[in-house]
Amino acid sequence: MKILNSSPITWLHCLATLVLAWSALVPVQAQTRYTYSTDGSQVTDTQTGLIWFRCTAGQAWNGSACVNAPTTFTHEAALSYAASQPGWRLPNVKELTSLLNGNGGFMAIDRVAFPGAIAYGYWTSTPYVPSPSSAWVVNFQTASAVYAANRAGGSFFVRLVR
Repeated sequence: MKILNSSPITWLHCLATLVLAWSALVPVQAQTRYTYSTDGSQVTDTQTGLIWFRCTAGQAWNGSACVNAPTTFTHEAALSYAASQPGWRLPNVKELTSLLNGNGGFMAIDRVAFPGAIAYGYWTSTPYVPSPSSAWVVNFQTASAVYAANRAGGSFFVRLVR
C-alpha cells in the first residue's frame, strides 16, 4: 500500500507548505521594527514613522546604554519639559500605546530599542476628557493606558517623540 506519493514535486510541495506554516508561527523579531540613529540615541519606528528618544527623560545615551536616573514630572512640568526640547514633544496616547509590544510579562516595551524604559507610567499629551484635571498615562508594566487622576499632583516619566 502506497501512503504518500514519493515524486519530487509532492515532496517539494510538502516542504514549501511546512516552511510557510512554520513562518506563520514564528514571530518577526522586534528589532526589525526599529532603526537607530547614527549615534544610537534615537529610534525610528518603521511601522508608525515616529522617532523616539531611546532613553527616558533624565537619562542620557552613552553610546550603548541609558545612564543616570530617570526624572518624574507632573503633567504640566512634562509639557514644559517637552516644549523646551527643540523639535520634540510629548506623545499623545495613541502614539505612546503604539510602543506596547503585547508580550506580557514584566515589561511591555521592546527592551533593546528602549533599554532605559521604566516599568511604570509615562505621561501623554492627551487629556482625560471627562475630567480636565486628568491626563492619560501609559503603563509599560501592565501594558495599559490608564488616566492619572491629578495632572498637578501625579508624578510620571516622560518619553519624547517627533
